[in-house]
Amino acid sequence: MRARAGRLPAILAAAALLAGGCAKDDYVAPPPVVTGDVADAAVAADTLADLQTAIRDGDGPAAADLGADVTVRDLLTAVVANAEALGLADVTFRYVTETGRTSGADAWDGQVAVTWRVDGFDSTSARIELPVSFADSGATIAAVGGAGARLPLWLAGALDVRKDGKVLVAVAGDDAGGEPYLAAARRAVAQVRAVVPGDGGLVVEVPADADALRQALDTEPGQYDAIAAITAPVDGTEAAGSPVHVFLNRGVYDDLDRVAAQVVMTHEAVHALTDAVAARRAPLWLVEGFADYVALRDVDLPLTTTAGQIAEQVRRAGPPKELPLPGDFDPTASHLGAVYEAAWLACVTLAEHGGERALVELYDDVLAGGDLVTALREHLGWTEAELTAAWRDRLAALPGVAG
Repeated sequence: MRARAGRLPAILAAAALLAGGCAKDDYVAPPPVVTGDVADAAVAADTLADLQTAIRDGDGPAAADLGADVTVRDLLTAVVANAEALGLADVTFRYVTETGRTSGADAWDGQVAVTWRVDGFDSTSARIELPVSFADSGATIAAVGGAGARLPLWLAGALDVRKDGKVLVAVAGDDAGGEPYLAAARRAVAQVRAVVPGDGGLVVEVPADADALRQALDTEPGQYDAIAAITAPVDGTEAAGSPVHVFLNRGVYDDLDRVAAQVVMTHEAVHALTDAVAARRAPLWLVEGFADYVALRDVDLPLTTTAGQIAEQVRRAGPPKELPLPGDFDPTASHLGAVYEAAWLACVTLAEHGGERALVELYDDVLAGGDLVTALREHLGWTEAELTAAWRDRLAALPGVAG
């Protein structure tokens, strides 16, 4: 099935949050607990311990009893169900400090350190701090999360969780129709493993809308509104081994046709399953181009569709003089589709020259910290200048460029 006209360039703008993107500093020890006239740290800590126990025991009613009103009681019930469905392990809640914001004589906001991991998928626990509003002198919880703070999807509301072997999908909402996402994620893993062997699993999170995505990733408003999917550490840290999941921007992803949506899912699965987020030295043209190489490998689409934007750019201005630079992948850039197409064609050029296995070996080597120039010479017998020249020739030969 072909992508509808105008759709494929949008999916090639499905950017990953790689090192230096939206990642925060590594987790550090929190400041000492402080208390004021309203806050009772000991009572709040006991309440959090009770919530932690309720989640561990799968006891929804016990969690609900900790809510200050019906809305929070429903939320905490959903949190317990989410944790069970996701298979969360190492879930902890620890009171850190008050924020200084109070309400009445017995309510205040505190900072709470939270850890968790998806058992069987995440090798280490994610760690964040988020605001929690306490009421009744700390004996109940009035709200979880707040403006300007990261809120994990499993703490934001009910989820529709689907799992099949090495694939897990969590979609915001009760019975939110997670099966199509699961099917696309399953196929994505199969496509990646056909090129890059491995046994790691894939977790896909689908927030309700762009605002919920922004909250899950703690990004600026509008930063990723036009992006269909993002691969990122779930806690925003650059700590080694921090869990990395794929996040879908539902408003963009759901508007794609089936072929386009699958290319997006597979592109992001490449990032997640090859641990591209942890790469520090790998050039973005290789990271993003390789992801598109795998995603488009089995797609029957003409170059006029898969490379239409870069072809138009080359027709007007000639081939770029150098491979795409990191700044070219700014997710707000208007020319992003052409940049991704150019990076993809660089990897196609490599595969045509030395074979797919040589391309994969180059990718693995550079992602592991190897020098690009050395890896090019070792795996493909090329200098970077020779690659650039061959790539420019490939761009000049695109349909619609000459004549």
